[in-house]
Amino acid sequence: MSRFFSFVAIALVFLSASLPAQVKTWTQPRTPDGQPDIQGIWNNSTLTPLERSRAFANKQFLAEKETVELENKLAEQGNWDRPGAPQQPGTGLGYNYAFWDAGTKLARLDGRGLTSLIIDPPDGRIPSLTPEAQKREAARQQARSKRGPADSWLDLNLAERCLTRGSPKLPGGYNNNMQIVQTSDAVMIVQEMLHEVRVIHLDGRSHLPPNVRQWVGDSTGHWEGDTLVVDTTNYNDDVRYASFNCCGPAGEGLHIVERFRRVDENTIDFRYTVEDPSTYTRPWTVAVPMTRIEDKIYEYACHEGNYSMEDVLKGARAEEAAGAAAKPK
Repeated sequence: MSRFFSFVAIALVFLSASLPAQVKTWTQPRTPDGQPDIQGIWNNSTLTPLERSRAFANKQFLAEKETVELENKLAEQGNWDRPGAPQQPGTGLGYNYAFWDAGTKLARLDGRGLTSLIIDPPDGRIPSLTPEAQKREAARQQARSKRGPADSWLDLNLAERCLTRGSPKLPGGYNNNMQIVQTSDAVMIVQEMLHEVRVIHLDGRSHLPPNVRQWVGDSTGHWEGDTLVVDTTNYNDDVRYASFNCCGPAGEGLHIVERFRRVDENTIDFRYTVEDPSTYTRPWTVAVPMTRIEDKIYEYACHEGNYSMEDVLKGARAEEAAGAAAKPK
């Protein structure tokens, strides 16, 4: 009898080993009022550039081996603290690599490495400017050419002046974190860089009047199934002068539709589409990685100890004085 039970036990072991493993499925968490829960602190660091390099032409995705090889290459090139790295021009006392957080991975879409964050148009490039926009930008450049690089603080871009980095915020060299908080009728996104806060209203209200313009625009949203759809207008026309602006020379005509969909415990599929018929010949869409992290959001005290703007202006005045002194009398 004992042999029989031993035989049965051995048979059950072999049977259980041959059965397919149970796959643990992820369930979309919900807030107390039933909304898809996308709250948390998220990071969008990536090695993938906004626009695709000409070297990749129309190659949107890389094979896994190519992806890993490029990640290793870009991560090494970006570490200027490595032995033998070329010194950064003009920044002998600039940030050490430890202060940067540009990521170590390419962005992935459907599990494949992306060569550009722009996923439409197919070439991964920002569309051409309209004839109207070309004339507008040429006129601005002509007016700008009549001024020095730092005649006034107004000649410095908005990021240098600690005013805005634009929104949606593109991945950068550091401070790539954001915190999402939800209530029943609003979603708040805190961008760690410049501690900019966006409040996305879900109560069906209309956008602000056209004469009210804001650095991060005016956002309203609604849920389409498990996807948060955000419509943003009313941008200040001067956002084009933010060096990290998401959308190039687009200003007050900028209209952005964002889509946030949580696909697993640690990932949000985030995409946004840029529309500005006065600037671009067609809309274009960007996919930005959002990965959940356990770190905290820290204050980005841009103006505290911000000597750069003052020193740039002082340096420009010193150059002008030196030039004037060198002129024959």
